[in-house]
Amino acid sequence: MKVAVVTGASSGIGQSAAVEIAKRGTGVILTYGANEQAGLDTAAAIEKDGGRAVALPLDLGDVAGFAAFRDAVAGALRDTFQRDTFDHLVNNAGYAEASLIEDTSEETFDKLMRVLLKGPFFLTQRLLPLMVDGGAIVNTSSSSVATAGLEPGYSAYASMKGGLVVLTRYMAKEFSTRGIRVNSVSPGPTRTRLGGDAFTRFPEVAEVLAAKTALGRVGEPGDVGAMIATLVSDESRWVTAQNIEISGGFNL
Repeated sequence: MKVAVVTGASSGIGQSAAVEIAKRGTGVILTYGANEQAGLDTAAAIEKDGGRAVALPLDLGDVAGFAAFRDAVAGALRDTFQRDTFDHLVNNAGYAEASLIEDTSEETFDKLMRVLLKGPFFLTQRLLPLMVDGGAIVNTSSSSVATAGLEPGYSAYASMKGGLVVLTRYMAKEFSTRGIRVNSVSPGPTRTRLGGDAFTRFPEVAEVLAAKTALGRVGEPGDVGAMIATLVSDESRWVTAQNIEISGGFNL
């Protein structure tokens, strides 16, 4: 059985990616941040549908904890999957915070950088020795990195996500010697809990965003999760170094 590591899978896009990957017969080691129960629930849902999953804690903003996390992954591989390697990595965990440039604190900037760019960089570095040759990595970016249709307030967030798109290409170049493919996805507005659960607090926002979307609705986590699962699968064996926007034609 192939195995994928999916970060930030207690809700939203990461949860959908973990479920979709499991549906295709791949085992999942998923991570959660503050919400342990949601992570365990995701793993239980995968198991209930006949898949295999393990939920592990991970603070993506704390590089010092990555060595212990690597050991936990190695333990889960050994105990649950009877393997010492895994096949796919989905760097999805993240968080969002918006503020105009003139109002952005250094603390906010640094936290976004640690979680959205530094975290995926060094987590991938730490886990790479456990990855098989010929595996696949997907990094979750954002449609906020687009060159048009920008919304004020996302300069720091989008800069980190844009850096992740560039990092994706360098990963694809460097890891190609091992046959590892690396791509990124850039979701448009998607109904997740990001931004302090904004879609629940401001339901009218969905209508405004849907009007700006060519296909006429706001994205759902499953729309993105299905693409991530496709990108790590053999169906995408000849695709690498690409950033794919998954937005239903947002701002088209």
